[in-house]
Amino acid sequence: MSRFMLAAVAAVFMSGAPAAAAEIKVFSAGAIEPGLKRAIEAFKRTSGDSVKVQFNTAPQLAARLAAGEVADVLIAPPAALDQQTKDGKLAAEGRVVVGKVGAGVVTRADLPSPDIASVAAFKQAVLGADTIVYNTASTGLYLEKLFERLGIADAIKAKTTRYPNGERVMEHLIHGKGNEIGFGAITEIKMFEPKGLKLVGPLPAEVQNYTTYGAALMTGAPSPQAAKAFLSFLGSPEAKQAFAAGGVE
Repeated sequence: MSRFMLAAVAAVFMSGAPAAAAEIKVFSAGAIEPGLKRAIEAFKRTSGDSVKVQFNTAPQLAARLAAGEVADVLIAPPAALDQQTKDGKLAAEGRVVVGKVGAGVVTRADLPSPDIASVAAFKQAVLGADTIVYNTASTGLYLEKLFERLGIADAIKAKTTRYPNGERVMEHLIHGKGNEIGFGAITEIKMFEPKGLKLVGPLPAEVQNYTTYGAALMTGAPSPQAAKAFLSFLGSPEAKQAFAAGGVE
């Protein structure tokens, strides 16, 4: 009987014990980094779970997933999420819209700000720059088409330098010389302002491009329950405030 009582007490004790904190692994597009970091801090305060996030461009994320890497949550543009869902890597249900990020113009802090108030002024600023620098990710793909649409793609081709991600673009500009103009996600530009860059402003409204980002559960998630709780939090008003504070609309 005493052994039975001890076992019963132990069972009650164990059932009332708090669950061990989970570690949620997230693969995310880099453009939302400032807002996501704020949202993660808020989530950790309320859940006790930890979140480990790795930032890449959408093409780099696709390559990692194709190579068999697994996380709990993927945050990327809708087209990338759709493809991964089609490939069976993401759950079809439970996707959360995180927010959107616009594209902006960036220069070194010591340069005069070019006039980009109108499409005509923006076009002249690009043509007048010594070097044009932007990425080959989502923002860069849009800019490539925009320059073609404005009829200046051939004129700036020889003075254009492109990098796989926004961080490389910013590092180039920080250590650059002459009248260089760069482009990137506004959130990313603002992260590098303390290092010697400045956000000149967003693209003119008539040609602005917003990239939307969503979050979804991976089918091979190591911590699916914790990941679902994290996804639910990302859709909450508290998370939206955190993203907005980081420049994600």
